[in-house]
Amino acid sequence: MKKLILSAIAAMMVLGAGSAMAEKMKVRMGTEGAYPPFNFIDKNGKLQGFDIDIGNAICKAANFECTWVTQDWDGIIPGLIAEKYDTIIASMSITDERKKKVDFSNKYYTTPARFVTSAKNAKMKFSKDALKGKTIGVQSSTIHENFVRDNFGKIAKIKSYDKQEQANLDLKAGRVDFVLADAVALDDGFLKTPAGKGFVFVGPNYTDKKWFGDGAGIAIRKGEDKLRKALNAAIDKIRADGTYARINAKYFDFDVYGD
Repeated sequence: MKKLILSAIAAMMVLGAGSAMAEKMKVRMGTEGAYPPFNFIDKNGKLQGFDIDIGNAICKAANFECTWVTQDWDGIIPGLIAEKYDTIIASMSITDERKKKVDFSNKYYTTPARFVTSAKNAKMKFSKDALKGKTIGVQSSTIHENFVRDNFGKIAKIKSYDKQEQANLDLKAGRVDFVLADAVALDDGFLKTPAGKGFVFVGPNYTDKKWFGDGAGIAIRKGEDKLRKALNAAIDKIRADGTYARINAKYFDFDVYGD
């Protein structure tokens, strides 16, 4: 009888150890929810978008148990540092300035920035001089705001907004002359909508690493090396097994990962 009891206890200990090993790492994913087609809240109040699908795929590949948390953009890094969530998956570019505050995974996509203006303004030859005295709308606390202020701040009026949608609406209303943002976000989130009728891209693609960094990555708190390595391994996995390509095709007709 004693042997049977000891055997039962040993079996329970093995099962308990196996259960602990199988327990998933819980990860809270922070995002903005106001940057279509990358992250947005649909009419049913559900988070959608490329960032969200990629984040969910990464969670599955890494065997994480994930939950999503939304946060306004201007407070998104402070929210991470304050441990409101464990990652930021919100189309955040990997820049030297941000790396002073947070660590990043490898990139999961790269897209350029561009200007949008009315078709009427687009008839003139685009140049830096063409922006003299104009008003440029841009989302605050972004790489795009830094770029606009550094390159056009002395010749144009810069108007910043909490959300990209607000800048787009002011462009539509004629309160700003140009908007600069991610080209894909402007195309899908504005130009392809009814509000974007009569507006077009102008000027070149902007990709200078000084302002635009090394693509969009997943931000984490400093020193979270175990999490960073798991995220990188998961990105590699979904790139290799076709998951990334399937999500890409859902949103884009080109390879958003970039070079």
